[in-house]
Amino acid sequence: MPRTPRRRNIAPPREDVLAAVMATVAERGLDGLTMAGLGREVHMSSGHLLYYFRTKDELLLQTLEWSEARLGAERRALLTGPGTARRRLGAYIALYVPDGHRDPHWTLWLEVWNRSQDADDDARARQAAIEDAWHRDLVELLADGVARGEFAAVDPDRAATRLRALMDGFSVHVTVGIPGTGRERVLDEMSRYVDETLGHGRPSTGATDVTPAS
Repeated sequence: MPRTPRRRNIAPPREDVLAAVMATVAERGLDGLTMAGLGREVHMSSGHLLYYFRTKDELLLQTLEWSEARLGAERRALLTGPGTARRRLGAYIALYVPDGHRDPHWTLWLEVWNRSQDADDDARARQAAIEDAWHRDLVELLADGVARGEFAAVDPDRAATRLRALMDGFSVHVTVGIPGTGRERVLDEMSRYVDETLGHGRPSTGATDVTPAS
C-alpha cells in the first residue's frame, strides 16, 4: 500500500507575518504581541517563528523596516509630485506625524528605539538607515524650496535636523497620548514653525492642507 505523502509545514510569506505583527500592535498594543499568539495568527509555532526571525527584537525591527518601505514609497511619490515645495513639505509633515494615540507604526518605532540601547551594530545601522532616508528626503525638499525662493536662505541640512527633532518630540507626545498634543494640534504647531523659520515672514500657504492617504 503506497504511503500517504506527508504534509509539509510551509511557512507563510514573510510579508504576511510582518503584516500580522502590525495588525496585532494596532489592535492590542505591544503587550498583546507574543510569539505564541503571533504563531496562532499565521499558523506557525513560536519555534518556527524564532527559526526565521531568531529573536523578538529582530522580528520587530524587520516589521519596522517593512512598514518604513511602504511609507518610503509614499513619501517619494509626494515629494516628486506637483505643487510648491511648501505644499510638499506640508505633505511630508502630515506623513511623518502619527495618526493618533497608539499609532501602530510609531508604537513600534518607540519600542525599537527603546531596545536599541542593547542592540548590536547591525541592528543600529539598520535603524540609522531608516532615519537617514527621512532626513535625506527632507534635506532635498528644503534645498529645492530655497532654490526656488519659496523658503528663506537656510542651511537645508541644519533646518532638516531641527524640523525632525521637533516632529519627533511632538510625535512621541501624540503616540503616548499626552493631553493637548493631538495630531491636529501638532500639525498646526508645525505649520506655524515652518512659517516662522522658512517663510520670509509671509502668511502660511498651507502646511497641513495636503494629508497623504493612509
